[in-house]
Amino acid sequence: MARPPRNRPHFYVEGGGQAEPYISPRLVIAGLPPARARAAHAQKLERAIGDAVAEGRRNLAARDEAIAEGERGFYLEFEVPAAERVALDSLENKPAAIELVAVRPVADGDETVSATVFVPERSAEFFARKIEAYRDENTRTGKPKNEALVARIEDVRLAAVRSLFTDEIALFPQAGRQAWWEVWMRDGRLGTFRHVAERLNVALKQHSISFPERDVVLALADEETMARLVANTDAVAELRLAKDTPTLFLEMRPIEQADWAGDLVGRIDPPDALAPAICLLDSGATRAHPLIEPALEAADQHAYVDAWGVGDSAYWNGHGTSMAGVALYGDLEAALADGNVVELRHRLETVKVLPPTGQNDPELYGAITAVGIDKAEAQAPRRRRIFCMAVTSEVGLGRGRPSSWSAAVDQLCYGGGDRRRLVVLAAGNLRGEIDVGEYLDRNDLEEVESPAQAWNALVAGAYTDKIGIAHPDYAGWEAVAPAGDLSPASRTSGIWDRQWPIRPDVVFEGGNFAHDGVNAASAIDDLQLLTTHYRPQMRLFETFGDTSAAAALGANLCAEILAVRPDLWAETVRGLAVHSAEWTPAMRARFNAAGSQAHKMAMLRRYGWGVPDLGRALMSATDDATLMVEDALLPFRKDGSAIKTRSMNLHQLPWPRDELLAVGGQDVELRITLSYFVEPNPGERGWTRRHRYASHALRFAVKRSLENLPQFRQRINRAAEAEEGGQLGAAAGGDDWVLGQIRDRGSIHSDIWRGSAAALADRDAIGVFPVSGWWKEKPGLQRWDRSARYALLVSVRAPGANVDIYTAIANQLAIPIPAS
Repeated sequence: MARPPRNRPHFYVEGGGQAEPYISPRLVIAGLPPARARAAHAQKLERAIGDAVAEGRRNLAARDEAIAEGERGFYLEFEVPAAERVALDSLENKPAAIELVAVRPVADGDETVSATVFVPERSAEFFARKIEAYRDENTRTGKPKNEALVARIEDVRLAAVRSLFTDEIALFPQAGRQAWWEVWMRDGRLGTFRHVAERLNVALKQHSISFPERDVVLALADEETMARLVANTDAVAELRLAKDTPTLFLEMRPIEQADWAGDLVGRIDPPDALAPAICLLDSGATRAHPLIEPALEAADQHAYVDAWGVGDSAYWNGHGTSMAGVALYGDLEAALADGNVVELRHRLETVKVLPPTGQNDPELYGAITAVGIDKAEAQAPRRRRIFCMAVTSEVGLGRGRPSSWSAAVDQLCYGGGDRRRLVVLAAGNLRGEIDVGEYLDRNDLEEVESPAQAWNALVAGAYTDKIGIAHPDYAGWEAVAPAGDLSPASRTSGIWDRQWPIRPDVVFEGGNFAHDGVNAASAIDDLQLLTTHYRPQMRLFETFGDTSAAAALGANLCAEILAVRPDLWAETVRGLAVHSAEWTPAMRARFNAAGSQAHKMAMLRRYGWGVPDLGRALMSATDDATLMVEDALLPFRKDGSAIKTRSMNLHQLPWPRDELLAVGGQDVELRITLSYFVEPNPGERGWTRRHRYASHALRFAVKRSLENLPQFRQRINRAAEAEEGGQLGAAAGGDDWVLGQIRDRGSIHSDIWRGSAAALADRDAIGVFPVSGWWKEKPGLQRWDRSARYALLVSVRAPGANVDIYTAIANQLAIPIPAS
């Protein structure tokens, strides 16, 4: 039986969540500090802290006051077992102005972490007094005083430059060699650092990036000079290596030119003046291409450095123009062969962020990204747009740990207030030759590249349906990836630590590779996408693929959503891309073969939520209805000096209860996607409870068929309490959800419930509730009273049930039903 057509607009609800008081989960710290021989442990630490403080004071006495600026002090480095990370927050003390600044694994493995704190000279005896009290005093319960902290400390020493270096230690600059460092500054001390750097003749880059509690700037220095900078200021929080110029993967081969370009130009219906735009942050674009010119105004082309010009360059193989063709038309082959009018519902903007030849000097690529976005927005401030960037770097990756670049992308997306932005990023590609025998294994082991650690962006990986090889030069060759599986060069987040987001979010067509059974695989023309060439006077078309093509397709889909629904939030557009995604049969077979939640998570980190579909993103059907909710809640409140959880939102849905009960035994499906943006706080301080990356987190839970509302609220509170104790996904356990506990990573969560229509009939309420972030844990930053907005997408699907779900919901919402 044919499915009903998708010809009805999704339902839209603004607000509607009923705010309810919400019990703030109590803090439960599991585990006891290690058992110690009290006197011996105290003696060891007293000796170590005494030596460290004495050396710190000697260094202060030798400081050149003509150079120095800021509060006098020094850095101490503590070693703590990784299992006892709970102690890291206790190393800080605000009244004593002691601040935890950097946390990193100790070089001999991950069993111990190094935590570096800045200690003002006036508080030099703070830790010695803590240890002395541990040695000599008991609490009212008879335990050693300060045991929770002191017993968890293995050792302490005066910190060096390496103590502040939070990248992989293998990246630390060699002795005597100058390098560009990312210097992460303590809050409000960027001016102090610039003054001292000037006195020491240290070159600084002009641009900086600002985050809550941290500013980031690039400095050119060797280790000895960096040590002088650290010793003569109170500014430095952590150090990282400035990352290499981003690399683009361009596996492109020329194809025979077709004589159809002129025909297609005659069939183009150009975008109108109010159309949304895709802004490409890339290598520029050739506006003179006849297929690009109708959608790209000269005034909408920009460059990070004006002297570069705005056109594309041979150095980057015309990558920006290739991106432009896919962003505008998708796979150009279909538009050329179709013969119908091609309506362009969005336009293009370009910002050249790569130099025309060679490499940039090291820069803060987060700052370059911000400048590029500013230029586009200044030219057309009221235009709706999707930003798209396929520029990536593999330097300094850390299993999902945010980089300054990815955090800047998160900051640009979050925007503050209502100035939100949607950025589509490429996941990045494998480098070098593709070995057929390593397919999928290597993809799972090579992590997505910076800046795709960003939480708020839509990150596109690549899959492929291209398996047909027709060219006689490749007779006998075979495609590497089977139809519907991962494109051979696409990276994944398979090795990321469990707390970081799922990457990619979704996958789009990225082409395939082929092999002859002997040599390394190649990206042959038959298995690539067709796009525009940057030198149209030489040839008009080019092949293109990998995650660059996938990111351009992702931006195309998001722009199409904006063209139809221009008032939707950025969070909602991102949510619709994920909500409309489905796993291909090849992907579903791998999910079905996953024997555990861990194996299922590995599949999710490979494929994301699957392949989006524009039809599903835009339209409902009579048996497949989607409700879009845009709402906000106040997650936290101030109670005296403490910040507590404030409220949850309860959404009681216009449920088609009678229609579902009428087909009670029929299998149905409920899909829910929750999308929101977080404000980042990326300084590397161990990602403990107090030092979280995300400002807040939200979760959703659905009322079960045998629950009443009071029982539902009680379950949500228990789940939130469990999450505060470190149990991720506590709200999603069990109950026939496809992903369940593994869905709650990052800032977009999507899951599918399957069961009988009768069981779904009473699942008529969804709770959206907050989980702590740094807004709650850091009251001094005054963010606790901020609103957290979100998009909630709910679809009820009853394929084959011959039931009109759409009309039942429309009647409850009092919405006129459009004609078919």
